[in-house]
Amino acid sequence: MLAVHLWANPPTLKHVMETFNLRQRLHQGLAIPAHPLALNAERKLDERRQRALTRYYMESGVGGIAVGVHTTQFAIRDPQIDLFRPVLTLAAEEMDRSPNPLVRIAGICGQPPQAIAEAHLLQDLGYHAGLLSLGALRTETEAALIAHCQIIAEIIPIVGFYLQPSVGGRTLSHSFWRRFSEIENVVAIKIAPFNRYQTLDVIRAVIEAGRDDIALYTGNDDSIVTDLITPFQFSGKTRRIVGGLLGHWSVWTQRAVELLERCQHEHASPELLQRGMEVTDCNAAFFDAANGFRGCIAGLHEVLRRQGLLEGLWCLDTRETLSPGQFAEIDRVYAAYPHLHDDVFVTENRDRWLKD
Repeated sequence: MLAVHLWANPPTLKHVMETFNLRQRLHQGLAIPAHPLALNAERKLDERRQRALTRYYMESGVGGIAVGVHTTQFAIRDPQIDLFRPVLTLAAEEMDRSPNPLVRIAGICGQPPQAIAEAHLLQDLGYHAGLLSLGALRTETEAALIAHCQIIAEIIPIVGFYLQPSVGGRTLSHSFWRRFSEIENVVAIKIAPFNRYQTLDVIRAVIEAGRDDIALYTGNDDSIVTDLITPFQFSGKTRRIVGGLLGHWSVWTQRAVELLERCQHEHASPELLQRGMEVTDCNAAFFDAANGFRGCIAGLHEVLRRQGLLEGLWCLDTRETLSPGQFAEIDRVYAAYPHLHDDVFVTENRDRWLKD
């Protein structure tokens, strides 16, 4: 676990990019939190707390960070808000200071002109890959989606993203993922449909395509441990989900890193399965599963607020807040699973992370 001042004597970005093997790093199996957005009471970017969050993740021992994704709020791209570049820049500046090269992932979304522009921006800012959302192309054919993915992959390596429909994704068939897996510059897939059948569709498609070089990552926040400890076998070949790119891991992150390491080195056991149930119960509270995930971003903010990393729950959309009963649910899981939070670690380091 890192316990050093990460912003001392940073390596140059040029050196990091020259010595970085993206596929190799992804296949090692990494904890990659989806980075939230720190706002002040005026719903403006709180740069100090935004940087503090990145420092928290780095010192928790993560292997990468994903920025500009659903947890960061897609609205940062709105012209009247215009926070996409600033937020990505802040994260890149902090990651430049890490003594250990981190996988830098940022979200790409929108219609082709927007997605192409975002891919070029990621490349300019030194990001390694784009997490490609297809939510804006809900009415396009799967053939059109594949063509879109191929265009973006010519600009920057891409991470496929099966986003659950309830938060803006769309259902994608096995045949789509089979064709997607044939795109040369696909380096990983975040599997996040919150659906076991659709999860199997992706893994089977990757195996059938013979793409051993595509790393599989869970985004199924409701079944994190199950995904990480299950051997998936099709056509006589076994693949594993090696890591996680998760909104859930934006909170209690030090413990998440430890859990990933445990899942990678232990066989399934009743105790580990019990831990998986506990994590899912926490996720139900944080993500507001009882109310169709309406409070999912605010729920994560509430955990970070309790730890003093965020000042409040403010989202860009004033309608995004905790659902009735969600605060009490977060109280409940906090009390039920004290071994899952990292409050002591945060308390010991928070003031340093918050320094300008």
